[in-house]
Order: sequence, then structure tokens, then C-alpha cells
Amino acid sequence: MIDQPAPLPGFDELTQQGIPPSGTGRVLIVACGALAREILDLKARGGWSHLDLTCLPAILHNHPEKITDAVRAAVEKHRARYQAIYVAYADCGTGGQLQAACDALGVEMIKGPHCYSFFEGNAVFGAHEDEITAFYLTDFLTRQFDAFVWKPLGLDRHPELLEAYFGHYTKLVYQAQTDDPALLAKAQDCAKRLGLAFEHRKTGYGDLAVTLKDWAQRPV
Repeated sequence: MIDQPAPLPGFDELTQQGIPPSGTGRVLIVACGALAREILDLKARGGWSHLDLTCLPAILHNHPEKITDAVRAAVEKHRARYQAIYVAYADCGTGGQLQAACDALGVEMIKGPHCYSFFEGNAVFGAHEDEITAFYLTDFLTRQFDAFVWKPLGLDRHPELLEAYFGHYTKLVYQAQTDDPALLAKAQDCAKRLGLAFEHRKTGYGDLAVTLKDWAQRPV
């Protein structure tokens, strides 16, 4: 069974504004707000009190062209205060620009094309070559389905656009980080609203957990 993380107070504000880093001479994780809950849970489980976290707005995923500049600005803003900085983003639609920026800044980022890949495990996800017609949801995107998918695409106002946006998809794959019946039911409802077959995969935190443990245990 995949344990559920402890509830986070003010999570909506956290994903929009980020968590201010506290302390100096520590290790900073610059992360996508969509990963905040998972990173805080892994930090608590690992007892990695030396890690600080600052999150960029999760809504940047709807504007991937803005991610690279936002990450660069965050690293440059905090670099003087930390002995090491890591970036909890995958490529996330930046077309390699984020990796190039991180290389230039001398910071490491998560390997993989996007969070769907590293949650499932990049090696496992890469074997799903036949899933080009799958639409993916994580725990975060399931919680925020209306805010990040339904409303931005205008489906709340123009349901006739559903076929144009999702007509080429055949199934919705819910990659569950936790064992939450309410989230499972919501993901099933999302599939129903989109008119897609439903598949549930209990991925846990996948390569995010492996990567964060590696970063946390490195000497600084």
C-alpha cells in the first residue's frame, strides 16, 4: 500500500506562491509547485531537515515557454545563500532549454521528459511506446483537473470542443502517488467526462524519491 502524505495547510497558496526557503548554508530544491506535496512528504519521511524547498507556480505547466526563465531566476536569486541547489523539474515541454540552462548554471535537474515519466520510472515509462493516445493524470492534476485542464481549455463554456481536444485519445491513465479512494473516484470521473477508458496505476513517487534521496545524501 502506498502511504498518504500528511495534509499540507495552505496548499493552494503553496502551489501558486511557493514555500519561502528558510535558513542559510543549506541545500535548496527549486521545484514545480505540482510536486510540493510529494517533496515535503519525502523530506519528512527521510528526515532531511537540511533541505529547503521553494516552488514555482504549478500553472507554469500551461506555459512551458516560461519555465526556463523562471527556474533560472530562482536559482540566481538563491545561489548565494545555499551550498547546493537542485531543480525538481524534468524537461516539462521546454524542448531541452531547461536542461541547457541548468547545465550553464551548474545545477542538476530530474532526468526525464516530464513528471508522468519519472513518477512511473523513466525506464518503465519509456517502454510504453504504444501509449501515444493516453492522457495522464497524477494526484496533483486529478485534484486540480478543473483548474488546469477543463477551464483553461474552455470546456466549461464550450463542451463541443471536447472532440477537438481529446478525440485522438483512447484512455486516461491515473498515476497514483498515494492510496486515496476519493482521488481514485475523481480520476475515474475525469475519464468519464473526457469520454475515455480508465486505467489506474499505483506508481508511488517513482524516480522522484530516488533522485531526492540522492540529492539529500550528497555531502555539501
